[in-house]
Amino acid sequence: MPLILSMPDQASHPHTIICKSCGNSFHGNYCNECGEKVLKPSDRSFKTFLSNILIAITFADSKLIKTLWLVLSKPGFISKEFAEGRRVNYLKPISLFFVLNLVYFFFPLIQLFNATLHTQLLSPFGQFYKVIVAHKAVELGLTVDSFKLIYDQKTTGFAKLMVMVFVLVASLPLNLFYWKRNRLFTDHVGYMVELACFNLFVNALLLSVLAFLGLGHYLSENVLSAIFITTNLYFLIGSGYSFYGERNWMLVVKSALMIFSLGLALEIYRAILFFVTIWSL
Repeated sequence: MPLILSMPDQASHPHTIICKSCGNSFHGNYCNECGEKVLKPSDRSFKTFLSNILIAITFADSKLIKTLWLVLSKPGFISKEFAEGRRVNYLKPISLFFVLNLVYFFFPLIQLFNATLHTQLLSPFGQFYKVIVAHKAVELGLTVDSFKLIYDQKTTGFAKLMVMVFVLVASLPLNLFYWKRNRLFTDHVGYMVELACFNLFVNALLLSVLAFLGLGHYLSENVLSAIFITTNLYFLIGSGYSFYGERNWMLVVKSALMIFSLGLALEIYRAILFFVTIWSL
């Protein structure tokens, strides 16, 4: 009777692969240590390249639109989802923030997070700033108009990088107002990032579009202040209910206090921005 030699079952003894990223030995298509994918010839084809681009664009766009819509229609919902660990279906609020921030600084017609020298001199510290500006202009040997031009160019660049200062400062009062609501400091910061996204889209980009369309003469300081207060109250009341679980009259009181603290945080942010810009000249 002939001897039958059994061949090794390749399925039960798969080929061992050495990960090129971390050096781990594993079986299959993905490293179980770092997640690196085994690169196959088909992964390097032009068809796969185009497919990956299409998937990346449509997936990112759908997440961005969905997340932005929820920020506008259900204030505080995204912050709650992220704080409670349900994150995969949404764009990260910080990513949405930087996208909106980038778009805003291309068209900064409404002075929200970007603050020109003219805007700074109209602030409560305007008279104090005028003295500093006068000394700095003399030191640099510039006329006021030349100094203003240089200042505005510089401060726009710094504002793009420093908007998170506003987010951090504005989140501090939340630790006091909602200290019983079982929220961590990082939860408050994430919530304030969502509020900043809301303001960037509604009170910066949309109002800038209206100004660009020729309706800017209707947007006086009083009108803008009324819009800012109304829209932020809408967000704070809605998000205070959904994210913090606040109810009844305390929700309205805390929302009103937050309006005041947001104005104060904006002035602190602009003051820091002013001195950083002056220091850099």
